[in-house]
Amino acid sequence: MAYKEKGTKRRLRSSYITSVISISLVLFMLGLMGLLILNAQQLSNYVKENIGVSIILKKNVKEVEIRRLQKTLDATNYVKATQFVDEETAAKELQKELGEDFVSFLGYNPLMASIDVKLYAAYANPDSIAKIEKDFTKYNPVQEVYYQKSLVHLVNDNVKRIGLILLAFSALLLIISFTLINNTIRLSIYSQRFIINTMQLVGATRSFILKPFMGKSLVHGILGALIANAMLSGVIYISQKELSQVITFDNVEILGILFILILLLGIFITWISTLFAVNKYLRLESRSLY
Repeated sequence: MAYKEKGTKRRLRSSYITSVISISLVLFMLGLMGLLILNAQQLSNYVKENIGVSIILKKNVKEVEIRRLQKTLDATNYVKATQFVDEETAAKELQKELGEDFVSFLGYNPLMASIDVKLYAAYANPDSIAKIEKDFTKYNPVQEVYYQKSLVHLVNDNVKRIGLILLAFSALLLIISFTLINNTIRLSIYSQRFIINTMQLVGATRSFILKPFMGKSLVHGILGALIANAMLSGVIYISQKELSQVITFDNVEILGILFILILLLGIFITWISTLFAVNKYLRLESRSLY
């Protein structure tokens, strides 16, 4: 008898550990999706702000005029950064890309000086850039404005498409997560169905039977959420170290809200799943348990 009780306790302990690990892994996946959504806008801004607009300058423009134009551009509310590129630098960069000395072949440098402009993400869309292009051409030293229109359209279309996909995937992942945690808890409760039935036979009330299971589900939910948050903290640390230029987690308040949401979600899903699972076996007759 003692050996049997010991074996039962071991199975229950194993069931609890499996349940906590399963819950933590599912919550971790939800947390990763949360981090991705939080940084989706940041990643979108990073891509948009790396779309280059080149202002080609006229020949023989004085350095004073170039400096004045650059300062004027920097003062506008849509320009993030500017960089002056002279003829020699432009030729060297093109030679690197082509792998050939085209200046020696032609006998002269056909390239002109330019100012490379990086726009803020809010203005890096086709309509805004078209208006900005008109503004740039009004300046006297400017000969023409060049940017890849197809790239601008492609980036903006893909950003919108990815945003919709992320929302749809998040909803799907939430449903899958609830299902996985629910099934894990139902299996755990299934292994204790005879205990529930025995408690009913000796006259225990529904609330008395539910209480220990609900308490354990609360503990499992909290433990699973804490483990998931710990793993997410590790992911954040590694991301900050390896991808600091692309992804930053400076907003502590938003991260705090995400961690609290994972904790509340872990508690809610385990609590509601346990409630349904125990009530199911409370309604079953003894012969239906086999």
